[in-house]
Amino acid sequence: MFESAEIGHKVDKAAFKAAVPALRAALLTAQVDLHENKKIPVIVLISGQDGAGKGETINVLYEWMDARFLSTLAFSAPTDEERERPPMWRYWRALPPKGRVGIFAGSWYSEPIRQRIEDEISLKELDAQADQINRFEAMLVGEGALVLKLWFHLTKEGQVKRLKALEKDPRTAWRVTQWNWDRLKTYDKLQDVAGHLLRITNTAWAPWMVIEGTDDRYRSLTVGQILLQAMQKKLASTDEQDAPVAPLVRVDTDGRTVLSALDLHLHLEDKAYEDALAHWQGRLAELLRDPRFQGRSLVCAFEGADAAGKGGAIRRITGALDARQYQVIPVAAPTEEERAQPYLWRFWRHVPRKGRVTIFDRTWYGRVLVERVEGFCSEADWLRAYAEINDFEHELAASGAIVVKFWLQISQQEQLKRFKAREQIAFKRFKITAEDWRNRKKWDAYQLAVRDMVERTSTGQAPWTLVEANDKNYARIKILQTLCERVEAELDGRAADGSPARPKKDKKAKKPKKSESNNKRDNNDKGDKSAKRK
Repeated sequence: MFESAEIGHKVDKAAFKAAVPALRAALLTAQVDLHENKKIPVIVLISGQDGAGKGETINVLYEWMDARFLSTLAFSAPTDEERERPPMWRYWRALPPKGRVGIFAGSWYSEPIRQRIEDEISLKELDAQADQINRFEAMLVGEGALVLKLWFHLTKEGQVKRLKALEKDPRTAWRVTQWNWDRLKTYDKLQDVAGHLLRITNTAWAPWMVIEGTDDRYRSLTVGQILLQAMQKKLASTDEQDAPVAPLVRVDTDGRTVLSALDLHLHLEDKAYEDALAHWQGRLAELLRDPRFQGRSLVCAFEGADAAGKGGAIRRITGALDARQYQVIPVAAPTEEERAQPYLWRFWRHVPRKGRVTIFDRTWYGRVLVERVEGFCSEADWLRAYAEINDFEHELAASGAIVVKFWLQISQQEQLKRFKAREQIAFKRFKITAEDWRNRKKWDAYQLAVRDMVERTSTGQAPWTLVEANDKNYARIKILQTLCERVEAELDGRAADGSPARPKKDKKAKKPKKSESNNKRDNNDKGDKSAKRK
């Protein structure tokens, strides 16, 4: 991919001076249009060999463009805070909002290249990271972003000449250190690794552009023209981003589904509930004080029908925790700031660090539930969201997070009963709104969306737990017990390759015995016993 950047590209001084005024004016116009339009963000990745002019080019763009609508993010070795979260966390936080240009000096490509050069990862592992990057960039483009990837190239001889020239000039000598000369020894390996990575990440939606970095004027003019043409084309396009997706086809021949199979009559008496609550809250507190948990984190995702009892269940979890250890994130309609970013951005920003717990009261599944049913996004958007959500949760799990997801299911009759009760209780009236009554009319559409959600996103690393929630006592104990079993399984059985273990039974903890009216705990596993405990 580097041949076209080794032919001695050069622009003379007169041609450069003649071209710059018009280019600057056009860039500023496009930048203002971008800001006023506020429909797309522009993400510019600047990578390449040392001495190829990355820093100088960024400075030129700041000179030519309006710095108010431009931001530069420089990434080097991860900080302690960043190392305690998934590798992509720091890049998600740095994404520019719609209407702005974000320049990344160093990016999500830097670390995989370094790791491969230093033999920390195999070629197979590099390819796996490249696949993850491709999916990430496809998601950004699917959300409307313009992603420009620039690689500044120098031949080995050109790099030596460039470093010597920088070192000789008193104004730039500080840029060249012994580290740069040491890095020159890995030039051939960098070419192999970068060439391979660029090839397999050179996608239709985010292609690489390799630019010869020998001549400053050629490089600056080329980058300016690439950025201008890409912005103008994107702004002129009236087509919505619509990646091809297969239509969703559902056939329930016998009418039985994961939701209809739930036994909503499951019940737990008050005395048994109090005993079980004390037991499982105590067990959860012990598990999260376990020294092994300091190298992990816990992400709890709660979804459910309106009035299904999510808030009450969450309070029973937090009742067992130190307030300094957890954060509860209530999710409502996105704010203006959040609407200016990809839909997953507002959840990435709350990913917990190691040793901490984050509980989401409603989640990223809004894209395939409320946004799907209410038509807040296109069919193509929510169809591709299943894979994007699976990728998100995979990244969390791969970094050591324990992801536990609950869907609380109640019947329509029980929901109506709770709605009316809320209207009668002064301190609960705020919980019932006209929106709740309106959503109730779309019960069947939401139930269909839930079934698709469970089937497409219940994975080995982040399975769904469906909770029979007509009886609040039963639901709360099932949630606590499931949470304890998942955390204990993860702490006891983390695989040798670093991947989280599959959930297993809690053999040490005492399980509540079943009541006469409680002959099974979960219709998805009829062998399980009731959550009731004497």
